[in-house]
Amino acid sequence: MTFLAFQEVRLVPDGTMFIHIALILLMIWVLNRTFFRPINRLLQRRERNKGGRSSEAQDILKQVEEKQARYSQAMLTARSEGYQLIEAERNAAVNQRQEKIIAVKEEAAQKVGREKQELDRQAEEARAIIAEEAEQMAEKISSNILKTA
Repeated sequence: MTFLAFQEVRLVPDGTMFIHIALILLMIWVLNRTFFRPINRLLQRRERNKGGRSSEAQDILKQVEEKQARYSQAMLTARSEGYQLIEAERNAAVNQRQEKIIAVKEEAAQKVGREKQELDRQAEEARAIIAEEAEQMAEKISSNILKTA
């Protein structure tokens, strides 16, 4: 019989439908006032608090990025200045080396010139001595030839 009772129930739109709609609207209004609004306020407050912290975190991240950019720029500048100093020192060392090489070459050229002059002088002395000795020998030979003849 209970089975037959379910088959006999039919929905017929009548005046009670408006009462049901009114009750549903009343329940929605009551739930909004007592349940959903406080929960929504709580969620909004959390979102604001989270948003505040989030914006604070974003500010900190911006500061970190700015500091990192300044640090990177300072490192690039320092590295560039370091390379310039190294290059200047290297150029100074090369110039000093060139000056030393030029000085040594000049000194060597002067020494070679002096030694050459000394050799030329000694060669002249040797020629003079040889010429004198040759003359003396020639006189001895001629005197020996003339004596024997």
